[in-house]
Amino acid sequence: MPERVRVALVGAGRIGQRHAATLASAIPRAELAVIADLHGSSAETLAGKVRCDRWTDDPVAVLADPAIDAVVIASSTDSHAPLIVAAAGAGKQIFCEKPIALDLEATDRALEAVERAGVHLQMGFQRRFDKAYHQAKALIDAGTLGRIEAIRDTMRDPSPAPRAYLETSGGLYRDMTIHNFDCVRWMMGEEVTELFAMGSALVSPLFQELDDIDTSVISLRFANDGLGVIDNSRRSGFGYDVRTEVFGSEGAIMIGYSRDTPMLRLDTNGVHSDHIHWFLERFDQAYIDELRVFVDGIVDGTPPPVDGNDARAAMALAYAAEASRRENAPVSPARFARA
Repeated sequence: MPERVRVALVGAGRIGQRHAATLASAIPRAELAVIADLHGSSAETLAGKVRCDRWTDDPVAVLADPAIDAVVIASSTDSHAPLIVAAAGAGKQIFCEKPIALDLEATDRALEAVERAGVHLQMGFQRRFDKAYHQAKALIDAGTLGRIEAIRDTMRDPSPAPRAYLETSGGLYRDMTIHNFDCVRWMMGEEVTELFAMGSALVSPLFQELDDIDTSVISLRFANDGLGVIDNSRRSGFGYDVRTEVFGSEGAIMIGYSRDTPMLRLDTNGVHSDHIHWFLERFDQAYIDELRVFVDGIVDGTPPPVDGNDARAAMALAYAAEASRRENAPVSPARFARA
């Protein structure tokens, strides 16, 4: 593989802008060669901001370019699976934001294309590259906590996304909880064998209109008989809230840091601090590190630490949660295993 990886970025939206800045200036072994977006003006504007010489409104043409070594897919969710198939067919190494697709059928077709081509597919589950989560996982694997008996994982957004986004998001479990599903599988090092999901529309009547939920609690059982709880909300009035507690026979770990500024102010009214408002700030360094690992893996020939099979497993858990809520009964994710 080349010592410097020529990367095409597909998608010039919110997360695409974050990845463009990283590829253009934070990863010495990468060269941001071209930015592609169906909205050509968005690609052009972003290219100007990060001083990328090339932009286009034709992502497929970019994938066919033999000068491109790898592609970072940060476009709309419905484009992920087709772009993965096309990139794999062109022999490109692939980084893709979650999810691969909003359904398991398209996910499986994309995975089959990756396997046929023999290329790598790394998924953008950024928690795996966060310093706190990474250190916690190392302590778990080292046995420092003893036998892991329980995990609790919380994620809440500051406020609901716009209606246009929610209408195509796939619902709470496929869009949001999928991060929690990946996190608990990874931290526990075990597969979920059974889950029970409850959900409500408490935040806004919009979610009832969309036949969706905005608040959920999910109970899980893992293959080692350990237990877990995931709770989500589309609204947190104090800002983005992501926390994880792992409990073992020899101790516990609590992951989560909420202050944006490392300062506490004390006065007669109490103790005050600010709060990180959004996920891009909370996982700022993780977004850099995940792309650094992706590029280093291409140069060094090492497999990605989180791949398409992990993405599929998380989506299967989302399917199971939907089925559990619909049936009001525990569900085994094995029902949605890959054929």
